[in-house]
Amino acid sequence: MAETDSKVDAFIDKWAQSSAGERSYAQTFLIELCEILDVPGPGSSVDDDDPNAYIFERTVKAKRIEGGHSTNFIDLYKRGCFILEAKQSRKRIERFQQLGLLKDTDAPGARVGAGPRGGTRWDAMMRSAREQAENYAKNLPPSEGWPPFLIVVDIGHVFELYADFSLQGKHYAQFPDRQNYRIALEDLRDPDIRARLRLVWTDPLSLNPARRTAEVTREIAELLAKLSKHLESRLLKDIEKRSQNEPKPAERRAIAEKVAMFLMRCIFTMFAEDVKLLDSDSFTKILSDYEGKADKLHIKLQDLWRMMDKGGWSAAVDQDIRRFNGKLFKNADAIPVTEDERRLLEIAARRDWRDVEPAIFGTLLEQALDEAERHQLGAHYTPRAYVERLVSTTIIDPLSDDWRNVRLAATQLREAGQEEEARAQVRAFHMSLCEIKVLDPACGTGNFLYVALELLKRLEGEVLEMLSDLGETQHFLELDRHRIGPPHRRSAPVFGA
Repeated sequence: MAETDSKVDAFIDKWAQSSAGERSYAQTFLIELCEILDVPGPGSSVDDDDPNAYIFERTVKAKRIEGGHSTNFIDLYKRGCFILEAKQSRKRIERFQQLGLLKDTDAPGARVGAGPRGGTRWDAMMRSAREQAENYAKNLPPSEGWPPFLIVVDIGHVFELYADFSLQGKHYAQFPDRQNYRIALEDLRDPDIRARLRLVWTDPLSLNPARRTAEVTREIAELLAKLSKHLESRLLKDIEKRSQNEPKPAERRAIAEKVAMFLMRCIFTMFAEDVKLLDSDSFTKILSDYEGKADKLHIKLQDLWRMMDKGGWSAAVDQDIRRFNGKLFKNADAIPVTEDERRLLEIAARRDWRDVEPAIFGTLLEQALDEAERHQLGAHYTPRAYVERLVSTTIIDPLSDDWRNVRLAATQLREAGQEEEARAQVRAFHMSLCEIKVLDPACGTGNFLYVALELLKRLEGEVLEMLSDLGETQHFLELDRHRIGPPHRRSAPVFGA
């Protein structure tokens, strides 16, 4: 470990001081980067029959509008993994400063979020490099497919990661999110950052959050299904014992609904503590504290849920609680549980609910309905991959095309010195984005609406990032009124009927 750290330190110290041009030193930088990531360097065998599978200066040909082809070169390409475009701003910055064409505020170095950011000219250079990488991806032979990652590198300064795990090449988005997609050279000291980059080189699809989400959601759904069946079976036996008769269909439906609503309240509370709407582990602690006295747990849960419905101080968790509207906790009834059932709830609560698809609520809704009712309500869970394909084609693709045009127009205006006009173009697009209404008339589990919201928020992140790069201030002060979100926000899209 100490040897690895010393190599990383030496790498960072060396390249932080480098001022060589991009083409002369970029390949050396990337070879040494591979060494500290402990991955094979370019030219290593990826496909024995094709030396172009992992190579510097990979040739791609693009059709010209006037006819014929132009030949371009990808700085570093690894099939099935990434396209990397390398730049070096330091040489350009020094030259601009010598000519007196660059203000201090235009030079890179200011830190925002997880990595360093530059001024407006630097941001434009990085954005242009990303677009260049996208064009290279588009011009690869169809047989090679779209790489899941684009990497933009400012040598000795910063990395930017963009991912499209659909492998369709249409929605390369900041990875893992807007706050962390830029990795400073200094950040390579962090083993977790190096592990992330190593996977980009070796197993990029494993970084797909949807894969992790699907696995965790499936695991928890199976656990909750077991708990649901256990609760239903016990409650139905209680009815049979009291009446000396088998439960009627209406009684079975009532029990299924009661169990589903109880578990929904539990699930929402687990979500709430993991996204810090409740103090960390406050709900989990209740479940743990009632080991050996599970028959009294429902009293504590009812106290907590009553306060979650109206807001205020909760003795149940010893904290001031926000009001959770939406009426999920209007009925705060909790089912008395056995020790085995309490243990299953605690196991579920100790999972990281930030990795769970909200569509799990729909799964429970399905369990609460018989087949005829599910058909009548349209309450059927559609797998994420199918939903995303439909939402992307009908909503995101046309908007992404519009955004590319706006981005190009704004870039041209800025280069012409018309920065306020450039900001106005991007502001107007963001406002139009916030006016879009997404309606699912047959809303069942809500998965279509959830995926639509998530993909729109990703696009909004790119728009807000460009506004920030353009020096926008006022629009950010008004984001509470102008932002994509559920229909309770004014000037926001409508998600649901």
